[in-house]
Amino acid sequence: MLRDKWEVVGLQIAIDVVERLNTENLQSGVLFSPADAMLRRAILNTLKAPAAERARLFEQFAAEIEAYVAVHYPERPWTCRCFTGTDGSRIFRGGVGHSLVIDTSGRLWRARSYEDFDTTFTITETVCEIATLTPRYEHMREYLTD
Repeated sequence: MLRDKWEVVGLQIAIDVVERLNTENLQSGVLFSPADAMLRRAILNTLKAPAAERARLFEQFAAEIEAYVAVHYPERPWTCRCFTGTDGSRIFRGGVGHSLVIDTSGRLWRARSYEDFDTTFTITETVCEIATLTPRYEHMREYLTD
């Protein structure tokens, strides 16, 4: 009997929560970077460029985004570090675990900064830095034009 009473109380609490959720004005706690739209445009414009110019062009766009966000949103920095892969690709690593790779053919790849690369490090008493990045394209997703 007691178990049934608690089940009814639990069900009523769940119903009350759902009703409140349906009637209150909710705002997501998820934050979006002010650079998101700029990054989308940079990727689209890079895909429209000739393959041989894409790495240089995207590097320029990334620097512009980083500078813009630093001035206008200093409390929410947007960062991008550029590397050359062991295969000659250009790798753009963001601060939130995502990377963009432009291979030597000019194709753009969306990658995860840790899982999608074989990485070696240079380690000293005071520094641990990336020494080499080898892209693992089979784990990445290619950006394609429509």
